[in-house]
Amino acid sequence: MAHDPAKLHPESLMMSHGYDPFLSEGAAKPPIFMTSTFVFRKAEEGEKYFRWAYGLEERRRDQAMGLIYTRLNNPSLQILEERLAVWDGAEAALSFASGMAAISTAALATLAPGDVLLYSQPVYGGTEFLFEQILPRFGITTKAFPLNLPAADLERLAREYGDRLAVFFLETPANPTNELIDIAAVAGLARRLSELPRARPVRTWVDNTFLGPVFQNPASLGADLVLYSATKFIGGHSDVIAGAVTGPAALIAPISIYRGMLGAVPDPFTCWLLLRSLETVKVRMEAQAKTAEQLARMLANHPRVERVYYPAILPEGTPQRALYERQCKGPGAIISFEVKGGKAEAFAFLNAVELCKLAVSLGGTESLVEHPATMTHSDVPIEVQARVGITDRMIRLSVGLENPDDLIADLSRALDATTGSYPPAEVVAGVGQRPRAKP
Repeated sequence: MAHDPAKLHPESLMMSHGYDPFLSEGAAKPPIFMTSTFVFRKAEEGEKYFRWAYGLEERRRDQAMGLIYTRLNNPSLQILEERLAVWDGAEAALSFASGMAAISTAALATLAPGDVLLYSQPVYGGTEFLFEQILPRFGITTKAFPLNLPAADLERLAREYGDRLAVFFLETPANPTNELIDIAAVAGLARRLSELPRARPVRTWVDNTFLGPVFQNPASLGADLVLYSATKFIGGHSDVIAGAVTGPAALIAPISIYRGMLGAVPDPFTCWLLLRSLETVKVRMEAQAKTAEQLARMLANHPRVERVYYPAILPEGTPQRALYERQCKGPGAIISFEVKGGKAEAFAFLNAVELCKLAVSLGGTESLVEHPATMTHSDVPIEVQARVGITDRMIRLSVGLENPDDLIADLSRALDATTGSYPPAEVVAGVGQRPRAKP
């Protein structure tokens, strides 16, 4: 008897959902469908599939979409997207060639000249660049607001734009400060604004990369679209670049058309790697979070550390702690912390780590450390960095699956290197500033 998907947990469905082995010679795992095009049985069939794919004709739920061309659909892609939707409890999902492809395609498919997007700050540097440097060239107005902006002030800001306001974009926890924003409150504001006489509803989008899909479910809190850099925890092995969007089928459909036209689809091998990773995402994220909490507590008590940003050690009784307990199912595996001193001390730490790797990205099986101010958020203006708390002494740590005792020893050795004086940075033509090699 077939299992009822509604009665199974997501981690169980990752092993079989959306795949029939007997349609693929009994293969226990989905094969990689490495083909650019698919054969139609009849010309009428090809016509029908293209009309559906391009939105020229609405497809009923009881009508199965056929395969056309890998830029539009592919069995590896479709199985992956069915499983991504399961995690968020969504009607539909789309996968992309990168996280930025997911955000930019969703924005271009949804927004029109004259529309307004309000976004919480800080966000990932690439997202900030898209919102500040690219979307305005298409006539789209973008405006940042601080994560800690009081609800009444956010509502006043939103009402200033009237029926031009189209989207609230939230990244929570924020990259790299781990600060939280109340998804349910913002989604509630969007619904209230949507009840006013206006051309269309206001939508709430949430970048769920840091905690999703295991430790946070924005859709259950009222978010309309949930976005991911699937490169990170979903992929989880630092060997794939991908993105994803989940949500109601009606909102996903126009984004799907734009994805096909913009060519933002992931290749079949990428989809296969993500299918592999979804089978272990829960156990990986839980193990990483368990280690991260140990490291965060060690760092919080270290004499060379000024401040630690991590949800599980938020002080009891604070608004952020209450929000974390209400909104999140776990703290995740990203820790940001500030060493005592400044950029020289931060670079000394980064140059001294051995087990942790000095590299950007996050969510992989290996622990990674980086310097947000000069790396992932280097395109964010200095005055904005200062306003949102990105300092030159801040380190971002993505905790992997190494033994926690080994990681503690590595971080402790590297922190010992932050004492004393250090030579100035060496200017390398065409590259910027790079620390001198240690003698």
